[in-house]
Amino acid sequence: MKKNAHIKQMFGVGMIEILVTVFILSVGILGVASLQFIGTFTNAEAMNRSQSVLIAQQFSERLRANSSMSTSGDGLVVSNTYFDSNIYNFSNVTCLSGSNNFDCFCLSVPATIKDCNSNQCTDAEFAEFDAYEMSCAIAANNPNVELSLTCSDNDNLDGDSCSAGSRHTILLKWPIQQWQNISGVLNSECNTEETSPHDRVILDVTL
Repeated sequence: MKKNAHIKQMFGVGMIEILVTVFILSVGILGVASLQFIGTFTNAEAMNRSQSVLIAQQFSERLRANSSMSTSGDGLVVSNTYFDSNIYNFSNVTCLSGSNNFDCFCLSVPATIKDCNSNQCTDAEFAEFDAYEMSCAIAANNPNVELSLTCSDNDNLDGDSCSAGSRHTILLKWPIQQWQNISGVLNSECNTEETSPHDRVILDVTL
């Protein structure tokens, strides 16, 4: 009888130890899983920022490559078409397939946009083609990023939308998510006139 009682007692203690061990392991695994998810979330934001920087730099190089001497001042200017907001983010093309932007517009050049890689183009056509290709580069990485080009024109009396020596501003912005609804510190310059949290990359260029 004493031996059986001793066995039952040892069996009960063993079960409690197993349950405690399983509980501790479960808490640890949940913590690791949560950490991995947060890391993935953070990496995605870092990737968006890195890709946006690369696209902004590439766009600035295209502006320099397609610039020409100003007829009304000393310096370089680009076609006024570059500052038409409708040529960016596929605003000037349509798609009926309902697919994502990259599959819809970027697998082949739309008929309404002249392919300047294969044809001679005017300055305005180059501007439209550059805007299209930059929009495709964005759509391949993050379709939520919006691209725009503006200018702080230093001479409103000439015919150039961005006169020689003016500052060109390349802007890429995209909405961001807050982890578990925890509000972070947002840059006010990145969220002007925005109804939801945004991040952005800005590159200023003077030709």
